[in-house]
Amino acid sequence: MKCLPVLLVAFAPSFVRAQVWAGYAHDPEHTGTSTTAAQRLNAKHWCTPVDQNPPGGGALQQVDCAGGTGGGTGPLYVHYGSPVVTAANTVIVPVTLASGVYELRAFNGATGAAVYTASSCNTSGCYVPPSVSSGWTPPYGPALSLGTRIYYPGPGGTIFYRSPDSAASTAGEVAFYGTTLYNNNQAAFNGTVQITTPLTADRSGNIFFGFQVTGSNPASLPTGGGIARVSLAGTGIWKYASALTGDSLIAYNASPVLGNTQATVYVATTNGSTGNLALLNATTLAPMGSVPLSDPRGGSYGLAMIYNGSSAAPMAGPDGDVYFGVLEGSFPSHNDRGWLLHFNSTLTQTKTPGSFGWDSTPSVVPSSAVPSYTGTSSYLIVTKYNNYANFGIGNGQNQVAVLDPSATMPDEYSYGGTVATVMKEVITVTGVTPNTGLSGVREWCINSAAVDPYTKAAIINSEDGTVYRWDFTSNSLSQSLNLTPGRGEAYTPTVIGPDGTVFAINDAILFAVGN
Repeated sequence: MKCLPVLLVAFAPSFVRAQVWAGYAHDPEHTGTSTTAAQRLNAKHWCTPVDQNPPGGGALQQVDCAGGTGGGTGPLYVHYGSPVVTAANTVIVPVTLASGVYELRAFNGATGAAVYTASSCNTSGCYVPPSVSSGWTPPYGPALSLGTRIYYPGPGGTIFYRSPDSAASTAGEVAFYGTTLYNNNQAAFNGTVQITTPLTADRSGNIFFGFQVTGSNPASLPTGGGIARVSLAGTGIWKYASALTGDSLIAYNASPVLGNTQATVYVATTNGSTGNLALLNATTLAPMGSVPLSDPRGGSYGLAMIYNGSSAAPMAGPDGDVYFGVLEGSFPSHNDRGWLLHFNSTLTQTKTPGSFGWDSTPSVVPSSAVPSYTGTSSYLIVTKYNNYANFGIGNGQNQVAVLDPSATMPDEYSYGGTVATVMKEVITVTGVTPNTGLSGVREWCINSAAVDPYTKAAIINSEDGTVYRWDFTSNSLSQSLNLTPGRGEAYTPTVIGPDGTVFAINDAILFAVGN
């Protein structure tokens, strides 16, 4: 089958949210847990490029889903936005055009037939992502609100919205600081205000995102970064990072996360290198607490690093605990693995961290989905667990791990100093494809894994160009399907649609995979 020109997936209403994938990591809590069983990984149903001009080429060469004719060369330092899938099985995917402009492309999830295209431009400009010193392109992240609207970033800090499932749509554009003010001064705002994170929709239809201001503007917004909330009616409120933690920015790419009661929202702030995790009232954005993001080894390791090339976002567990991935202090003293920091819901207690986290959002696994588990936790978490061959004591045996958030073990990856106590490994799985030119195996390219509790598995993507089913019962890679020749690339999410179709991005192409 030929690659189609467009794709994306969208959210659905709270009463049918079990059937949808609402945005990055599935839901407002970023749990990555599917409420639909995934199909078997037997065949490519259809595919579409998500980047018309990826660095090093590739996407437009891979014209045939059944067996492509090429691939990109060199590392692909781009974080592609997560597909969204509606209850009606419309898949909506952010696409980067050859011109660099972003748009949404919607498809029938079962057939791949195009439904509509939605631009990130208005008459005066287009969405522009933040410029990051790391050189990694940030994700463009839409969100589905109540199943009736798909929201996506526009120029000047605005957000567009439209119907998610139909080409015929009532559309709109809202500015958090005042839509009329924006409409009367579009060029001035387009040059000074921009959205810097993927959008997050709560279960009442409110939209949350990070923004930054870089110059004077008609709304008298001061320079710096903040978090905004826009209601379903289009009313906006916002708070600056400086008022929350004293930092100057909201961490790029780290979409805000709602607590599981929807009464609170968490956001990471940064001064450009280190930072804090802040707790806010989800209705008013009033600050309710914060905690410094520290290297868990303490002492001379100091504060952890907030890296603007990371796409890690906070995740709220079923018990209210909050998790957020960071880079280690004294980099690369932890083999470039970073840490998965772990706090209680009020951020007043620092709990046991995970031993990997720098570019990973953990997903929730019901403990019953891992038959070998004998501990007491009601849920576990799954996360990328790479052990890079070219750092410290890394041996290249790159893994994915299921961890117990309430059990501990000594960290196996520390060297030359303090050994941290970390979450206990329940099961791990190691990649299978040798890493040419380095020891070990190819890396796992996951920033948010799709967990399928029905078949007791996770759907995980590798830089070897293959998507795998990790079976928790047998602790094996029980199914696999090769998508591309393989490439070193930025980490991508996997998604499960309402009919069980698996969606995975590899080498700048989104593939629909299943029975």
